[in-house]
Amino acid sequence: MVCPQCKIAAFFVKNEEGERALVYINEQKKVVPKYPEQSLDGFDCSIVYCLGCSWKGSPKRVIARY
Repeated sequence: MVCPQCKIAAFFVKNEEGERALVYINEQKKVVPKYPEQSLDGFDCSIVYCLGCSWKGSPKRVIARY
């Protein structure tokens, strides 16, 4: 799944302290950590931020890569 604006697959999420965790969005539009050993506990996974452009939004708005 990729950003609807710039078409890259790299995103991040933030926690209350502003820390970032790198994530991907799977085909079921679920947020998954880039590094499987990293926990997303405490991170707001309802908004994802694109690493390639200024887009941010719901993981449900990302699009399939063709």
